[in-house]
Amino acid sequence: MVSAENCRLRYAEQIVGIVGVDDPRIRRAFASVPREDFLPPPPWTVISQGVATQTGNIADIYDNVLVAIDRARGINNGEPALHAAWIGAVSPQPGETLIHVGAGTGYYTALLAHLVELGGRVEAYEYESDLAAWACDNLRDYPQVTVHAASAFGRPLPGADVIYVNAGVTAPDAGWLQALLRGGRLIFPWQPHQGWGTTMLVTRTGRGYRAKQLMNVGFISCSGETTRGPGGPRPSEADIAATRSVWPVSEREPDWTATAVYDAVWFSADSVE
Repeated sequence: MVSAENCRLRYAEQIVGIVGVDDPRIRRAFASVPREDFLPPPPWTVISQGVATQTGNIADIYDNVLVAIDRARGINNGEPALHAAWIGAVSPQPGETLIHVGAGTGYYTALLAHLVELGGRVEAYEYESDLAAWACDNLRDYPQVTVHAASAFGRPLPGADVIYVNAGVTAPDAGWLQALLRGGRLIFPWQPHQGWGTTMLVTRTGRGYRAKQLMNVGFISCSGETTRGPGGPRPSEADIAATRSVWPVSEREPDWTATAVYDAVWFSADSVE
């Protein structure tokens, strides 16, 4: 019988290989964190290409599959390769401060905590109180992590090097942008249309908030979101493709470059270096 440790080593190689992440620290994180510790007891429900299968074989959860946390609510432990790509894009470094929005039961929080190490800090927000309690218990051996049973919308946040948003949002909270330190990276699923959208990587520069699209995604919507739009048409695919920056309305009023406008933030075709 293959041990869980050997499964994790093979899995880590597989996952970073799928997305071409060339960072041994990320590979080690995937190889180190026991995924089963953040899941319901077996038998597990694994989901691959939309097909759900029940299994008690630990090797089956060490694959590029979703694993159900709460099927009734549509809550899953997300696709590892997608998260490997995201983690590679924001590249958390030792000693950095990271905010995790939508921590779930804490599996990806634990991976992020490995990367910022004991000298760093992870502030994890989970709106669903039962998941937050579960995450708090699961992450008890990570002193650099604090779990908040609360929404990350509409509240003051500490200055952050990385903000990692694990749920689909209509638009980012203005406070997330303003919490970014110079050189800080925000990654989130921009889902102005129901169910699917695009991954946006935002970097705070000396001139503003540069935005770059990475890949199409479909995430469960973020609980507790307070963002409101103007009530007009949603951005088209062309608008989304043209987006090059995002702004808090309090820092820059929407202008002719706007590709989407919300109550406190707006997206722009204006490039920012």
